[in-house]
Amino acid sequence: MNSEPQADAYRPDPRIEAIADWIGDPVRPADFPRHITRWRNDRWAAPVGLAPLDDAQWTAHFGRFEPLPGNLPQPLALRYHGHQFRHYNPDLGDGRGFLFAQLRDSGGRLLDLGTKGSGRTPWSRDGDGRLTLKGAVREILATEMLETLGVNTSKTFSVIETGEALHRGDEPSPTRSAVMVRLSHGHIRIGTFQRLYALGETDHMAALVAYCLENYPGALPPEDAPGRDEPAVILLHQVVERMADLAASWMVAGFVHGVLNTDNINISGESFDYGPWRWLPRWDAKFTAAYFDHSGLYAFGRQPEAVLWNCSQLAAALRVLTETAPLVAALDRFGPLYQAAMCRRFAWRLGVESQGRKVDTALIQAAESAMVASGRAPEQFFFDHRAGRAAGDDDFGTILKGYRPADDVEDALWREDAPPGVLIDEVERIWAAIDERDDWSELEAKVEAVRRLGEQLGAIS
Repeated sequence: MNSEPQADAYRPDPRIEAIADWIGDPVRPADFPRHITRWRNDRWAAPVGLAPLDDAQWTAHFGRFEPLPGNLPQPLALRYHGHQFRHYNPDLGDGRGFLFAQLRDSGGRLLDLGTKGSGRTPWSRDGDGRLTLKGAVREILATEMLETLGVNTSKTFSVIETGEALHRGDEPSPTRSAVMVRLSHGHIRIGTFQRLYALGETDHMAALVAYCLENYPGALPPEDAPGRDEPAVILLHQVVERMADLAASWMVAGFVHGVLNTDNINISGESFDYGPWRWLPRWDAKFTAAYFDHSGLYAFGRQPEAVLWNCSQLAAALRVLTETAPLVAALDRFGPLYQAAMCRRFAWRLGVESQGRKVDTALIQAAESAMVASGRAPEQFFFDHRAGRAAGDDDFGTILKGYRPADDVEDALWREDAPPGVLIDEVERIWAAIDERDDWSELEAKVEAVRRLGEQLGAIS
């Protein structure tokens, strides 16, 4: 969503209380020595009715986690299992975060406020339950850029520096600490269903399916789909549709999530939980984001495959509620749905009108070949060719001549030399300014530029 959200009144709606006894554990937040608000997303506080909070109230709710009025009386650390790099792990769950509140936005959607770095829980294992300030800054950059590029993503809602010195093995230590709040379309993961399947909690599985269908509604399966009236089948169809679109959105954005484990896949089809993410410095299907992804399992070009594999694990869990054949039929829709989403999103990012899947698919293939040959970063490539501006300048520009511009791009932004991006060198430079001089101006300038790009790209039709 790129348009400015509408302001609305605060509307608490803690629906998860109905299933709280078996989906999570009540926990207490950490008691932090300091509370310095570093990021307050008033753009998204407005549609959930929280923009009127003053600084003291913001700190009370999102630093000390005093309950919001009419909401959850105590945070809830959610339980789940998951496949991590295809190895099943039953010892998971919210280890440094919790669900803090649920509320409605101006469009009536049920949203969660969840945390990262809020302290230890029963699922922390050997972790300290904390988050580095650098990790929070990185998540601000990831979510802002993904939102601009039309990806269904969680929003970084709040970041408060907490005054602790943290030690980490993968970055210089000690380093500064923070607690972060995300605004998300729920926190029900594929791993949530896997846990219920592994423990034989069939009644809870059926209740979770009902919860998801009620609170995260979607389209019904096609009329000829087998078992289309069964709740488990309906849910899988909806998840497959959402995940096919999400996978396409990452590819068109040139984004590499890095850790596509089943505990990191939200059934709402929303991208979240940003760790070792990267944007492509050049178009490369083998590019990986995580230094520990030695086999390239979650490389850029393998992301659609990984997402489909994760959907198949949801289907495997749902077999306790229905027959296998209708679930396989739902999974079989992923490929065509993914290709349709690629065509729609690719045309949108290029600023041209779609000419149908066959023609658009050829355009995508030509664009990928042109990016590989030129070595240009995707951001620059799309910028250069926006609405056919470079038509005739190269082979791809000649192909693009057959497309009609979708909108007017004669704005000052498109007359600049380069678009805003968040490649790793820029991320490190922004963090260095904060770490060394407590200078937040580069982050603020980057967010402003990224949001301006989003305004010019507009919403995906």
